[in-house]
Amino acid sequence: MSLTLILTRHAKSSWDNPTLDDHDRPLNKRGRKSAQAVGAWLQQHNLVPDEVLSSTSARTRETWDRMGLQAVKICFHRTLYLAEPEEMLIELSGATEPTVLMLGHNPGIAEFASRIVRSAPDHARFHDYPTGATMIIRFGITDWADIDWHSGDVQEFAIPRELLE
Repeated sequence: MSLTLILTRHAKSSWDNPTLDDHDRPLNKRGRKSAQAVGAWLQQHNLVPDEVLSSTSARTRETWDRMGLQAVKICFHRTLYLAEPEEMLIELSGATEPTVLMLGHNPGIAEFASRIVRSAPDHARFHDYPTGATMIIRFGITDWADIDWHSGDVQEFAIPRELLE
């Protein structure tokens, strides 16, 4: 048995209200369409999460909602809001289900993505991990507590712009 991580950066958020706290910013129109496209792509690949670990921000919550997926366990963690890679690894190590979707923010998610895999996917946008970017990673372990840097194998990497073409 192996474990699977679906690593997703929140979809494009709105900057329309400059008085709104960053944590409370919603998705914009493009972000809403992108989140739906990512959810559809995951369903087409039969990659539905058992567990969700997400930042508490409005834009990560809305991204999850608009993906249109179901999960057995959904957890929103304040520690994942603008988290550093080390914090993300700690949260992931406490996961209990075989397929986990982690929703987060840059710059932490881009660095986490490059550190968690053995080798980066051949994609021009991987290192900046744009909004809505989603990577599927498989690990040859049976317990998330054993997760470590540079241990995952990339299965897929997609960005919403390509999914909406």
